[in-house]
Amino acid sequence: MLSNKIHKTRIPWVYLIFLTVVQSSWFWYMFSHKNFEIYDRQWATVLTMIFGSFIGGASPEGSAAVAYPVFTLLLKIAPPIARNFAFAIQSIGMTSASLFIIGMKLKVDWNYIIFVTVGGVFGLFLGTYYVVPYISPIQAKLFFVSLYLSFGIALWLQNRRPQRVVFDKIQNFQNADRGRLIIFGLVGGIISSIFGTGINIFTFCLMTIYYRVSEKVATPSSVIIMTMETILGLFIHTQLIDDFQPEAFEIWLACVPFVAIFAPLGALVISKMPRRSIATLLYCILIVQFLGAMIVIKPSLVQFSVCILILGCGTGLFGYLARIRKS
Repeated sequence: MLSNKIHKTRIPWVYLIFLTVVQSSWFWYMFSHKNFEIYDRQWATVLTMIFGSFIGGASPEGSAAVAYPVFTLLLKIAPPIARNFAFAIQSIGMTSASLFIIGMKLKVDWNYIIFVTVGGVFGLFLGTYYVVPYISPIQAKLFFVSLYLSFGIALWLQNRRPQRVVFDKIQNFQNADRGRLIIFGLVGGIISSIFGTGINIFTFCLMTIYYRVSEKVATPSSVIIMTMETILGLFIHTQLIDDFQPEAFEIWLACVPFVAIFAPLGALVISKMPRRSIATLLYCILIVQFLGAMIVIKPSLVQFSVCILILGCGTGLFGYLARIRKS
């Protein structure tokens, strides 16, 4: 069912064409502008994105989930630059991973992809114009790492049950499910407008906890969702708002040839892993993400207390979703 031996033994031609176009265009630009010296300045961002793009292709966490905190907290890159870079680099990395997923004919849930994306379009515009100008990136980051860790705890509790039944797609799909996916996509789009990623992992929570869709299906589906969201986000910031910074372009230029390879490599690795191993990888990412935020941000006692409160409430919420899960 989930395995497809014929297609898993060859690299999809659609991805190879995209990779060839990207790499040749990048090399022509770098050579004609004699721009290779940027690696003297951007080696740390490149190392970050090699790891981040692999995680982006191998999990429902976009590469910006790694890049955003590292860039803003360790490398002292301004949050708007980190967000715009996230949209730009994921337009290469996530597109590469999506083409690889589609070319390999990995199992995805197209109802999930379509209706979450519809909500995500509205959420991205809403968040960009009416939420981002009024929110502190640090406070938002603490909120979301706490919420996502609570999801990881809830999923771990569900997977401890040896009799847990999972599906390849949403069962008995109805109008109520369309509305639910659109609403979650709307909220996820707002999250993505802040960090450059978020709709993928947020809706992944609904898919695995409430709908009991296998992590092996929900993960590549979420990658495709984030691809469409990030291309729209890049369009908004380059064509509509026109606030794409030269610094973001330089970082993007340095990272392009690497993410085009490592993001689909992550998708390939995840396609060969069993479902429980994928879940374990996700637990590890969420724990490291939370602990990393705590270590780097060094929240005050009040902020840490709020994180614990969110962690408890989130675990309760996702646990409730698991109890009322769709049968």
